[in-house]
Amino acid sequence: MKENEKLNEVEFMKIIKRILLILVAIVIVVIVGVLAILWYRNAYYYKLVETDKPIETQYTAMGPYKVSYQEFDSENATFKKNEIWYPSDLKDSASALPLVIMANGTGTTASKYTAVFKHLASWGFIVVGNEDENSRTGASSSASLNFMLSLNKDSSSDFYGKIDVNNIGIGGHSQGGVGAINAVTKQDNGSFYKAMYTASATSSFWGQQSELGTDWSYDISKVDIPYFMVAGTGYFDAGTAEDITATEGQGITPLWSLQKNYADIPDTVTKVMARRVNTDHSDMLTHADGYMTAWFMYWLKGDVQAGNAFFGDDAELLENANWQDVIRSQ
Repeated sequence: MKENEKLNEVEFMKIIKRILLILVAIVIVVIVGVLAILWYRNAYYYKLVETDKPIETQYTAMGPYKVSYQEFDSENATFKKNEIWYPSDLKDSASALPLVIMANGTGTTASKYTAVFKHLASWGFIVVGNEDENSRTGASSSASLNFMLSLNKDSSSDFYGKIDVNNIGIGGHSQGGVGAINAVTKQDNGSFYKAMYTASATSSFWGQQSELGTDWSYDISKVDIPYFMVAGTGYFDAGTAEDITATEGQGITPLWSLQKNYADIPDTVTKVMARRVNTDHSDMLTHADGYMTAWFMYWLKGDVQAGNAFFGDDAELLENANWQDVIRSQ
């Protein structure tokens, strides 16, 4: 009897081990599946982002150019390296190409923005970033711009004479929005920029001494180039605060901040403000990418069709169901 009990116990343990192995296998499959989905969403976001109008749809998709990549170590250990995405036929191009510098969000370096950089480059831009995790001062963007200008003069470089220095733009997400503003208004080479774009730029509330500190501050009134600013209506971006004095509910980029920034930019400057509906902070760079691309296509490449998204009585942005709170200068 005891021998049979021992055999039953052994068989029972074998069954338990098989069940555990099956459960472990299922967990592994689920984890791998989730990681694969996240990778696909990141790498091919432009196939998944919902669009509502023709121009938004056109420029959310990949452009006509194949894209190549180069990186160079930076002299600054904080910035680490300069990463460059560009049309693969750059060497054969008879004309110089516009350049876009991108400022990083907090802890989100250029190497994590690969798909976005590649997308913009596919529309005929040279796109440059670095590994700065704290871009708010604009210093790293300034350094990347200087580096690219040096390559443009280096006869041994693939970028020799290939950068259109009269058509340089800058963009940034979150802290990178602050960095983009400061790169234009505070850095010595800020005058090189022709157009600017920010997605969910951190509001001026957080740039107070009692909050994140004054190195997060910026003077938006010094912006003197065309500027397209966007944010989302999701909670982390929008919050619930109605002005800078509120001690609770301050989102990263609330509506009051966008409206104040828009108002503080001189009326002589072309400016557009909009919020994407049902979109929150982390998704704004990818979900607004179509119109970011159109903005730079218009200002840096003279694409009149792209400009129809923003300008004229029938501007697409005004009628797009994905966007609200649109304000623009005429």
